[in-house]
Amino acid sequence: MSRCRKILITALAVAFAPVAVAQNVPVDKPAFTEHVAGLLRKTLGDTPVSVAGVLTVRFGEFQANLDRIFDSCKHDTKTCPAEVKNYVEGVAEAYKEQAAAPSRDAVRVVLRSEQYVQAALSTGAEVEMQPHPFVGGLVALPVLDSPRMLRMLGAEGNARLGLSAQAVYDLGIANLRKGLKPLLHIAPIAGPGRIGQFFGDSFYPSRLLLIDYWTPLANAQGGVLIVAVPTTDAVLYIGEDTPVAIDALRTLVNSMVSKSPNRLSNVLLRWKQTGWEVVP
Repeated sequence: MSRCRKILITALAVAFAPVAVAQNVPVDKPAFTEHVAGLLRKTLGDTPVSVAGVLTVRFGEFQANLDRIFDSCKHDTKTCPAEVKNYVEGVAEAYKEQAAAPSRDAVRVVLRSEQYVQAALSTGAEVEMQPHPFVGGLVALPVLDSPRMLRMLGAEGNARLGLSAQAVYDLGIANLRKGLKPLLHIAPIAGPGRIGQFFGDSFYPSRLLLIDYWTPLANAQGGVLIVAVPTTDAVLYIGEDTPVAIDALRTLVNSMVSKSPNRLSNVLLRWKQTGWEVVP
């Protein structure tokens, strides 16, 4: 068996482990999204609730991303129904308090694709977004974060915060940086023949916006670091700049993007001290 195939099989086994069944709650992402949307419709009454994508529900100017609650259900099936109930009640409460001024401490930045932004803006709904171009077809979007949902920030949100668009973005980056664990605490060194990964948080891909944050891992791998963000909560990386290693990483990334409803990008990025470069 080729080295590339060995790397790929090992990584696929980790990336696509079976999802446990949660009683009374659908186990696949599209059905889970519809389930939560239905509960929100009952809770919010006359407020229109729509499914904007898998694990994404939109109502008013809010966007609820269900990645975290779905992940919680996946890892603890016994408490899943109660967690979903608490989530829906919390989201409804947050929506009812939307007239309150947003908190500057809640401003963050997420990475999304240009296609995601175009699709959201083409729905005809009043979608508040202010994308900042990043690299490789990715864009950075300021959001308001809470334990239960992400709310996209646009011009109206900027005004309510009393900040310019650039100041909101800078604040989101600063808040993102606060409290980050050292990278090597969550990202083990990817030795020869290995694909490193960490996943389960909506802001893991956002860390690509902090180029200096990746220096310790790059240095520990001899100055070589190639990363990918195939989904909105996952980062994959290698410490080899060889055709075999790159092909193994690219194959795994393409597989994840094709199968994951919360897909982000199949682009590979090479770390440089001056910024990320797309791997052709």
